[in-house]
Amino acid sequence: MPANHFIDLNSLKVEDWGRLVDLAERMRENPEEYNQCCRGKILATLFYEPSTRTQFSFQSAMFRLGGQVIGFDNPGTTSVAKGESLKDTIRMLAGYSDIIAMRHPLDGSALAAAISSDVPIINAGDGGHLHPTQTLTDLVTLSIEKGGFDGHCIGVCGDLWYGRTVHSLIKALSCFNNNRFVLISTKELTVPPYVREVLDKSGCEYSFAETLEEAVPELDVLYMTRIQRERFSSPEEYEAQKGVYVLDGEKMKRAKKDLIVMHPLPRVDEIAVEVDSDPRAAYFRQARYGVFARMALIYTMLSEGLNVRELREGTHIEPGKRCRNKRCVKAFEFDLPDFVHQSSDGLVCGFCEQIVS
Repeated sequence: MPANHFIDLNSLKVEDWGRLVDLAERMRENPEEYNQCCRGKILATLFYEPSTRTQFSFQSAMFRLGGQVIGFDNPGTTSVAKGESLKDTIRMLAGYSDIIAMRHPLDGSALAAAISSDVPIINAGDGGHLHPTQTLTDLVTLSIEKGGFDGHCIGVCGDLWYGRTVHSLIKALSCFNNNRFVLISTKELTVPPYVREVLDKSGCEYSFAETLEEAVPELDVLYMTRIQRERFSSPEEYEAQKGVYVLDGEKMKRAKKDLIVMHPLPRVDEIAVEVDSDPRAAYFRQARYGVFARMALIYTMLSEGLNVRELREGTHIEPGKRCRNKRCVKAFEFDLPDFVHQSSDGLVCGFCEQIVS
């Protein structure tokens, strides 16, 4: 497996994050200097799930770098609909492109794709697991809007169980100094155990809140997320959770003057439209910064490459270990290695980081 895939932001050293963020800011300030640096290169965008910002920002990024784009956003019109495996699809597209950005509904699918690919894979979201390019976008946003990554009180609100953007963000910001988190969710949608483990190991302070009203006054950053209908196993489960957390003008009156509100988007009803005119609402600026974050990533991967640690430290193969997560890529792609690593709760799957039996 080539050591130039971008599966998890935490597979890079923290100083490498800074270099990507600095490059993204230079590209934002002087885009004409980079408009031909990927000329002759082809990005394949494989989107097995609906997407607006991530898909189009990747395409915009490659075009702004002078490259070209191929790919699909509806697997029903491809050989996937005929039963083609992820492995075979990746092998084919690796022969047609120089780099692949993939979004997929199964947890751990990006690592599975990397195992089969001869060209760099970028994880554009793997199920409810991780979304590292959104986190890179979030870091660019914090650098521009807040001046850095240290010393913030960060509230994350909404779907913290399935919210891959939240998982990636917490993993990243727990690596910096004096950050603390307020986890705002229902008990059913609180963060999964592997995210708690990240916080515990980092020594990062965190607390829980059940309402926005109680949390908002202390926050420097509020990261809102939607309740994701597509992640629930039944409409009844979704209906029981939607609409619980709504940020509106009254709640913003309780917030600090220098708060910023972030959201990976799309929103449904969790941020009232009246908040859009508040200068503290950074989410549309955040989406714009995502183009430059992905420009920096694509350019770096195609030029000097990334110095990445492909597998988490301690990952090894234990034949016959079965992942309990029904949304894990291992449940659908049967020729993947039995990767596991040890956590405080026992052995976890090397693909989706959930407990194995």
